[in-house]
Amino acid sequence: MGLPKLGEPMPQFKAITTKGEIEFPNDYRGKWIVFFSHPADFTPVCTTEFYAFQKRYEEFKKLNAELIGLSIDQVFSHIKWIEWIKEKLSLEIEFPIIADDLGKISNLLGMIHEAKGANTVRAVFIVDPKGILRAMFYYPQEVGRNIDEILRVLKALQISDRNLVAMPANWPNNELIGDKVIIPPAKNEKVAKERLEKASKKELECYDWWFCYKRLE
Repeated sequence: MGLPKLGEPMPQFKAITTKGEIEFPNDYRGKWIVFFSHPADFTPVCTTEFYAFQKRYEEFKKLNAELIGLSIDQVFSHIKWIEWIKEKLSLEIEFPIIADDLGKISNLLGMIHEAKGANTVRAVFIVDPKGILRAMFYYPQEVGRNIDEILRVLKALQISDRNLVAMPANWPNNELIGDKVIIPPAKNEKVAKERLEKASKKELECYDWWFCYKRLE
């Protein structure tokens, strides 16, 4: 059915998970969701990713976000795998993992790319508290995700929503403006002129009327 689109509601579905049945995204209304797929249980790259996600689980929860994993394995495989992680790696996976053994959800969300095999690729969907898709990433099976980047994007989206600003490249370590944020460009001549005047008086930081920025209070 193709990829879901940014700014649109996520498809709704019921699913069996390691924590019981869920209705997605309705059961998570009021929370952000980081929903991600992995190619298969009992594989090394996926194991490192789950370890990394769990180690940062408290950071996600502090941002009012929940993690949900998925692969086309059966729930019995998920359970045995997380038991192995707890026994061998001394870490308990606390978030649910969807058992999409028939591949319906994976196909619905464009997670299976035939040229890369029958398993899911490494997809990530960041969904806001209203069930709207806000960001997505796709990685091949051979490249593990950077979990800190997913956290960074989640933080940036929340700050953008609260302050009506945009984030520069590599925020909060941008090469031009550091950890400051970008003020949306002026939408008319009057505002553009006012910004230049404020910049000349050092009341506003700007490179030009269309590129102004500030430090968050």
